[in-house]
Amino acid sequence: MHAIAAVALAVFLVVTGVLHFLVPGYFLRLVPAWLRRERLLVAVSGSAEVMVGALVLVPCSRPVGGWAAAALITCYLVSHLDALRRARPDLPRLLERPAGAVARLVVNILYIAWAVAVARSAA
Repeated sequence: MHAIAAVALAVFLVVTGVLHFLVPGYFLRLVPAWLRRERLLVAVSGSAEVMVGALVLVPCSRPVGGWAAAALITCYLVSHLDALRRARPDLPRLLERPAGAVARLVVNILYIAWAVAVARSAA
């Protein structure tokens, strides 16, 4: 089961990382405007996700990859907390409303827990 969770995390990271380049518009909307250089941040985070996913995929580098994944995904809390700060019930997109912003935050925390579980089980 541990290997399945690790491979699933690796595939998730690699696919999400590649999607940063295939559909950057989606990810650009997630970057808080005050961070600026949205395109650069999307490209760097997409590249990082692919590299970290590769680390998680290879059994000998899995512990390092798991911790790197947890750290990388933790960085995304900035985006989700900013979305929660800006959330309003009258906005058109669900993820821009309070319930959607809370859901984004909870899911991100679950991703971090998944990465930590992979790191711990691989050590």
